Order: sequence, then structure tokens, then C-alpha cells
Amino acid sequence: MFVKNMMIPNHACVTVQEDTTLADALEQLEKNEIDGVPVLQGEKYLGVATRYKIYESYFQSDKTKDEYLNSITVKDIATHQEKFLEGEEVFEKTLLDLKDFPLLAVVDSKRKFLGVVTRSDVLSTFQSAFGVNRPGVRIAFTSVETEGRIARLSEIAHHFHEHIISLVTFDETDKLVRRIVMKVEKKDNIDKFTKKLEEQGFRILSIQEDK
Repeated sequence: MFVKNMMIPNHACVTVQEDTTLADALEQLEKNEIDGVPVLQGEKYLGVATRYKIYESYFQSDKTKDEYLNSITVKDIATHQEKFLEGEEVFEKTLLDLKDFPLLAVVDSKRKFLGVVTRSDVLSTFQSAFGVNRPGVRIAFTSVETEGRIARLSEIAHHFHEHIISLVTFDETDKLVRRIVMKVEKKDNIDKFTKKLEEQGFRILSIQEDK
């Protein structure tokens, strides 16, 4: 999935213009229960104003609270001026960028603001990829890293009429081995299915029912 497929479009985003005071920006953050907001100049992206940066800058300033909040604008404390997305990135690569930051803006080649991707959006997409919110049986196993192993896994699942909810693979430290986590709908033939996997060289690590 690409960033453009999961972003919140600009018309649905909370934004502030560059001359918005920090008092007004904080009001928007509180009202919408968010931690950051894109700062714009018209439709042009300038950066992101976050609750954390507003507080941090206040403690580093020599102004009173009222003076600080009403005389400083979001443009003055905005960050991530050059840290943004353009929509064609795969969403997995945004996870580290959003680990300690609430959102990233999506812009076009002229820096026109198109929308945002939030940390919660990315986490929700990962939950969907793992089938977290659907009941089933999660099977973790390892397989030798050889051509055709995923195809063979699919053949076995098809033979047993397994409905695969999610399938995720991970690299092991040993480059000849790959760890696989598959979630399938719960059926009475799960023992026969996993036995067949083991016969075909897939080593079962764990089997857990998610309700």
C-alpha cells in the first residue's frame, strides 16, 4: 500500500495558517484532540506545529505565558519543514519516521499541501495487515529460504480450503531461514493442516487462537 492510499485528504485535515498564534493553535489541538497540525501559507506547506514543540519553546523563552502564546506564531516554532511525503512511498517506511512524531504531511512537487498521514493511521494499517481485529488461528513457523516456498504454502492452504486472513514474513538472522506468521479462520482440520506443513519442511513455532 502506498502513502497516497491511506492519507487523510487536505479537505478533511485540521490545518493552521502561518500567522496563527500559538494560543489559537493550542485551542485547535485541544478541540480536535490531536498532537500536531500542518502549518500552511495559503495552500503551501511550511511545516508542522506540535503540542510538544509549543511547550518546549515556551520553557526556552523568556516571555510570560500570555505574551508567549499571543505574540508567537506557528511559523516561528514549526518543524519538519523539509520532512514530508509525496504520496508514492510505501506506508511501511513511514513507521520509523512516525515513531516519535504525530504526523507527516503529503505534498506535491510544488509543496502544495495534499493531506497527512498520522501515526495512528499507520498503526491501524499494520493491525489490518496482521488481521488483529478478526478472530482466527495464528500460526508462526519457519521455512528455509528457497524459491517456491510461499507458493508451496499457498498450495497446502488451498488443499485444506484454509481461508488466509493475513500472511506476514520476517527475515531471520540466519539468511537461509525465514519466519512466517499466518492467520487463518478457525476450522476443525487445523491439526491436519499444521501436520502437513511440518511434513513439507515448515517448522511450527506456535499456534494461537485469537478471539
